[in-house]
Amino acid sequence: MSMKITGKENKQWSRLGARATYGQAILMLAEQVDNLMVLSADLGNSSGLDRFKSSYPDKFLNIGIAEQNMIGVAAGLAKEGNIIFASSFAPFISMRAAEQVRMNMGYMKLNIKAVAIGSGVSMAFLGNSHFGLEDAAIMRSIPNMTVVNPADCAEIVKTVFAAAKYPHPMYIRLTGAVGFPVVYEDDYEFEIGKAIEIRQGSDVSIVATGSMVYESMEAAKILQDLGLSVSVLNIHTIKPIDTDALDILIKKDKPIFTIEEHSITGGLGSAVAEYVSSIPNSPTVNRIGLPDEFVITAEYRYILEKYGLVGTQIANSIQLKLNIKQ
Repeated sequence: MSMKITGKENKQWSRLGARATYGQAILMLAEQVDNLMVLSADLGNSSGLDRFKSSYPDKFLNIGIAEQNMIGVAAGLAKEGNIIFASSFAPFISMRAAEQVRMNMGYMKLNIKAVAIGSGVSMAFLGNSHFGLEDAAIMRSIPNMTVVNPADCAEIVKTVFAAAKYPHPMYIRLTGAVGFPVVYEDDYEFEIGKAIEIRQGSDVSIVATGSMVYESMEAAKILQDLGLSVSVLNIHTIKPIDTDALDILIKKDKPIFTIEEHSITGGLGSAVAEYVSSIPNSPTVNRIGLPDEFVITAEYRYILEKYGLVGTQIANSIQLKLNIKQ
């Protein structure tokens, strides 16, 4: 069971967006996995699962608007040896069903993949009731949970296929919207728990996850024009975090900036800071993300711009922090 990608495929998936790509990945996975079961909390269409449920009706269950029950059903199916993918909007699956996730996935270590569609602020005009502002913080606090936030649509496909082989509970956090920018033009090695250095640099280290990997690359290009050598590390797996990759950044003894489409409380920035602060004489960790508050309701790109999460603004924030003048 494997999945190689091409630049052409990734561009096609990019136009579809994160949720539709998840549905495509599940459809491709079903061709290789017999014991696959896919659950939805009355969001089959929103999860991009239309073609899958038409092609494999015996492998799809719509549990209804009942995420707590969905995780319970997933647990029963997992106990029978099935590989389970269960999806809903980020706050519903991470918060409404938090107790069930904690007990059935964390405590019982059942092979369930909880998939958060529309995480971060990508649900735009649906507002804070649908935003995933705190979901990574909640999920990574649960023992035995793995938390993954793919950088682009190709990495969503890679994540789904890797998750199917990974016999542990996992929370997959899908950020980004339709027109999800492409990070990877060519095929690459993807391994859960192993960060990927996308760009090398010696002056500043950017650590990003999910939708912010592309924006961090854009920021690095701008900073390069100002004479800064900037590395960009894609930490797609927030938990367990790749401490070997962080050790390399610590040895550089240069400022570290974390970038995420999540509250600055409890997400990637917190995970990086927790580890780096445990190492004597480590460099400063600067967290860039959504503020610790409920955010505005607006068009997706407008929200990112409002909170400084596009490439030009990230570059500007790093400039100001390092007191670098143009």
